[in-house]
This record gives sequence, structure tokens and C-alpha cells, in this order.
Amino acid sequence: MSPARRFTSEWQLVATSAGLRVHREGGDRLTVTLQVVRLGNPVALAPLALTVDQSEQLHAGLCFALGPEAPPVGAPECRQPIRYPGGRQRY
Repeated sequence: MSPARRFTSEWQLVATSAGLRVHREGGDRLTVTLQVVRLGNPVALAPLALTVDQSEQLHAGLCFALGPEAPPVGAPECRQPIRYPGGRQRY
């Protein structure tokens, strides 16, 4: 098996089992705690530190990718549909 194939199948970064933990560090950095998993077993927690600009880019990218999907029940307010005059609806 090639090293690249082994790497992608054995190791993963996933949201923690307690859900996505995001907190602010100082005034200009946000940290997302991810879980390192190897062969399906949790190995460690890894902080992903992002600047405010990087966080905004990630947020915009996720919103764009999720755009066509209907939001699940209990989704954050920013994912709730907006109704415009004339019946048009956007997420």
C-alpha cells in the first residue's frame, strides 16, 4: 500500500465526540478543537488556531458549500431560511 493511501485511511481529523468546540484566544484568534483519530481510535486532541480573517473565510466557505442544503432542525440562526418579499427564499 502506498504511503499516501495508508495516511488517508489510517489517520483522520474529526470534530470531537462532544461536538465542535470553538473558543476565542485573545482578541484576534479563534481555536477549534479537533480530534486526531487513527484506525477509528481517538489518539489526541489538536487545536486548530485561526485568525479572525481565516475564521471568516472558513465560515464563508462552509456557508457557500452548505447553501443548497436545507438546514437541519436546530441549525444556527445564520442557516435559517430568509424570506424575501415576493416569496423568494434563500439560506
